[in-house]
Order: sequence, then structure tokens, then C-alpha cells
Amino acid sequence: MEISYKDFKVGKCEGQKVVDGEIMPLVLQPPEPNKSETQSLLSALNKNKDWFEQMLIKNSAVLVRGFDVKNAEDFNDIIEAFDWEDIRYVGPAPRTHIYKRIWTANEGPLSEFIYYHHEMVLIKECPKKVVLFCEIPPPEGGQTPFVPSFRVTERMLEEFPEVVEEVEAKGLKYTFTALSKDDTSSMRGRGWEDALGTSDKAEAERRAKALGMDTEWLPNGGVKTILGPRSLTKVFDGRKGRRMWFNTVVGMHGKEFSSALLADGTEIPENFVKRCEQIIEEESIQFKWEKGDVLFLDNMALLHGRRPSLPPRKVLVATCK
Repeated sequence: MEISYKDFKVGKCEGQKVVDGEIMPLVLQPPEPNKSETQSLLSALNKNKDWFEQMLIKNSAVLVRGFDVKNAEDFNDIIEAFDWEDIRYVGPAPRTHIYKRIWTANEGPLSEFIYYHHEMVLIKECPKKVVLFCEIPPPEGGQTPFVPSFRVTERMLEEFPEVVEEVEAKGLKYTFTALSKDDTSSMRGRGWEDALGTSDKAEAERRAKALGMDTEWLPNGGVKTILGPRSLTKVFDGRKGRRMWFNTVVGMHGKEFSSALLADGTEIPENFVKRCEQIIEEESIQFKWEKGDVLFLDNMALLHGRRPSLPPRKVLVATCK
């Protein structure tokens, strides 16, 4: 049943699930048809900032739907309605700056699946919130599925209790290889010069070190980054003491330009990684994008990805501390 709360009406969407008593995503719509313009949304957000943030932490995902959010300028106004500090994206995904705090989401080929991940999970300081805006919904596919991270930990502990604790105790080491210049034909094609904001190798090394990465320069002008040790799971304040599956083992294990190993250099059991991949997919939640949708994700609690789609698809992103 739809209910009213403050300046929003709580609705439903395709794929919505109740996980441990929480609605994911919580769908917030205009309370009345004549209050669907962006200005009404901004007014509602400004009046209910604390409540909204509580709902985001409680439900992990909040989908704001039915407001007339048109473009990057409107989206930026929504982001700036909060007191959330901006955090610059660091990672392999090719992205383009659009307006103020707004960037394109991964510009890699729409035909490819972007695997589930916590945004910037390997960097010392990652965003607490990832906010996505759908300017052009895809004609087919292109969903942004997300996964309650604590459910992955719970199920992996049920099936692999000893391996989970061994990996946790030893820690993880990751490597990733980046070219010098961007390659937009790849969903992981962002070059190190763009990612680190410099073409000077010494400065790049310094910036990488500040982010928790060691570097190894390659003859082709690219760089191999080494990160670790990193934990397998993490517990964050205000999230019921849940143990989040805060890693990118499946996404980087045994891939062409990346690897995920135990911190001592030994391999992670293949059956452990494969079963984790299955569990993540089984726990995924997905909905069909609609024009003007704004999706707020608690990056501490959710993995998210991108389904392959037909063009056109235009989704913009802001990352916040």
C-alpha cells in the first residue's frame, strides 16, 4: 500500500525487494501530481535532509522517481541540496566531466556487463554515497543492479566459513594495469594520466602512494598498480553491525589486466570465487530505468553494476563523501 510521509509518497518499482525488513530500493515520488517539478523536489530535500539521509542508511538505496529532473544542471542542484562533500573519482572507468559535480557514468561499451563493485573500494578514502541520474533510459537492458553486501558475507560464511576467515586473516593483494592514455573501447580503459591527473611519472607515483597504491612502470608506457593488503569484509558505523563484503575479488580475479590474490601471493581457491559470483547474482536487485530517475546508493552497504544494453543510454553520476 502506498503511504505518504513528509513531502514524498512512498511507491513501488519493478524488482523491489524486502531484505531483512528493509525495502530496497525505497521509492520516493511526488506527494501530488502538481508537485512533480524539480523545484518541488529541491524544496522537499532541503526541508528533510536529515530524514532523507536516515532513509538512505536504513534502506541502502533510495530511488527518487516521477519528478521532472531534466539534465545535469538539475541533477547538480539535487546533489548540492545536501551538505555532502565531493570526492573525485579514481579508477579505471572512462568518464567525462559534464557540469560542476556531475560526470558521465562508465563510458565503456554498452554491450559489456560492468561487474558488481563498491565504488573505489580499493582506495584509502572511498565515497560514502553514489548518486545516479537517468537522462536517457535505454530501450532494452542497461539496468543498474545492486546487491546488499552483508547478504554476500552471510552466505559465504555459511558455505565457506574457514576460507572466509583465512582470507580475512591473510588479507588480499590486487594488481591492475593501466595504459598511459584513455581507451574508451574498454570499460576499464581509463589511462593513468587521466586517473591521476598528471602526465609526470614522479608526480603520478606520489599521488598513487597517497591513495594506497604502489606503482611499477611498464615498457609500453603503462603502469601496473599494486594494492594491499586489503580486507575481505568491513563493518561500518550505523549499519547494524553488518559485515559487508567490501572487496573486488570476483571482479578482478584472473582477468586480463588485473588479479586478486592472497596478500602472501598465493591463489584464492577457484571454487570460492566462482560460488561468490553466483551468490552475488542471486542476491541482486534490479529495476528498469525511467527518464528523470535519481538513484541514491549507500556505497558502504551495496555493490552495484551495469547490465549490457542497447543504445542510447545516458546515466550521469556524482560521488560524495
